[in-house]
Amino acid sequence: MSRKFQVKAVPSTWLESNGRRLDCGPYMSGAVEIRELLKKHKTDVLPDLTAGHDGGIYNGPQFERNYVDDAQYGVPFLTTTFMMQADLSRLPLLSKKDAHSRKLNYLRVHEGMTLITCSGTVGRTIYARSDMNGVWSNQDILKIVADPNRVLSGYLNAYLCTRFGVPFVVSGKYGSVITHLEPKHFADLLVPRLGKIVEQEAHRLVEQSAALLAKYQANLTEATDLYFDSVGLKDITASDWHSRGSDLGFTAKAGVQSLRALNFNPRFNWLCERIKQGRWKPLSELCIDGTLKSGPRFKRIDAAPEYAYQLIGQKQIFWLRPEGRWIAKKSVGTEVLVPDGTVLVAAQGTLGESELFCRAEFITGATLERAYSQHFLRVIGDQNIIERGALFSFMRSETAFRMLRSASTGSKLQDFHYAVLPSLPIPYPEQAVRKKCHDLVMEAYEARDEAIRFEDEARSLVERTIEEGGR
Repeated sequence: MSRKFQVKAVPSTWLESNGRRLDCGPYMSGAVEIRELLKKHKTDVLPDLTAGHDGGIYNGPQFERNYVDDAQYGVPFLTTTFMMQADLSRLPLLSKKDAHSRKLNYLRVHEGMTLITCSGTVGRTIYARSDMNGVWSNQDILKIVADPNRVLSGYLNAYLCTRFGVPFVVSGKYGSVITHLEPKHFADLLVPRLGKIVEQEAHRLVEQSAALLAKYQANLTEATDLYFDSVGLKDITASDWHSRGSDLGFTAKAGVQSLRALNFNPRFNWLCERIKQGRWKPLSELCIDGTLKSGPRFKRIDAAPEYAYQLIGQKQIFWLRPEGRWIAKKSVGTEVLVPDGTVLVAAQGTLGESELFCRAEFITGATLERAYSQHFLRVIGDQNIIERGALFSFMRSETAFRMLRSASTGSKLQDFHYAVLPSLPIPYPEQAVRKKCHDLVMEAYEARDEAIRFEDEARSLVERTIEEGGR
């Protein structure tokens, strides 16, 4: 895609007020114009509104990351990649000993913080919710801790995410190949004071959004736990999988469908045998005929959003707010869309522990409006046999993740072995349990959509008030 060449003339006074910087960032971002607009409002500089470690605006030092598999010895570790995801239940685990050390203890996340990516793609922002207490973050995530005696944390977050706040945030970035932000770049960031009523309402909306996202996470966890409990099983952990040793020195009877050792590994057989001790059905029997395959290939022609679908790939599908290019509706058919309740599984990738290959996402509500690339396995449950939310309860589990990876083929880049995939055993609970799991999943995604709507309302309220005050 071609990029538009931008030219802008700026007065010399702008150079003086920006530390005589000659790179284009501060001037092309729009921050200078916004600063002029905010003169119509009473403002504070951000450091005056924060409190805590290093004045309430900080990231952290570079450090050696010692990861563990067992939650008993680790704490969930948030990176810039995982920060954008909606479901935070699969975060890598940082050594608990290191996390609680004096050097890293202050990297712990607490609800109400605003978290901003400050290396690479800078300026992406989220609000820390209650279920993120006890999570640690890396040095590439900058934290802003609002002083509750001076500003409401939800209002501050809403402002920083508006089209007035974002240019301020990113205007201080530096670097050519890999861009960075530092706490010092926020020293003169202006925060408008919009009155008690507006700030309280924005805060309430952001807090309500955070509570709904915590409900989303809790519902998904409950649905998966219930699905396994009902058939006398418990989902495995990464530690359970790795503690069974390496898949070396085993023998197996291989048919003509596959000669790949991974498809017959003992740990995979162990998972399958656990499931087959109770009620189960092969995956192919639970899905609509002709599905259980990756999507079609298609030509991608860019178009304006009003004439296009937003195309989502494997990385963005797991984000709370997916980003993707807009492709013309006329250039593709309806096959790029998926039915309500489809489970999409990342179908190409590598076998690294933090890679997305074989992770699953549920498509319902607002996500039905998007198009999806061919790099997903479409798992569409037959609603006469299994409720689709219930099927997702299992497909999002660690057990399913490890089974799906064992049904893969390829050298460096993996794909599914479509001769092995259909026979994967899936636990099959009683109908009442399946219905309960389905309802929990649907409620989770309804809460997620509502959370996004509340965030948008808060940002719109702040933007509207700033504009009205500037007229």
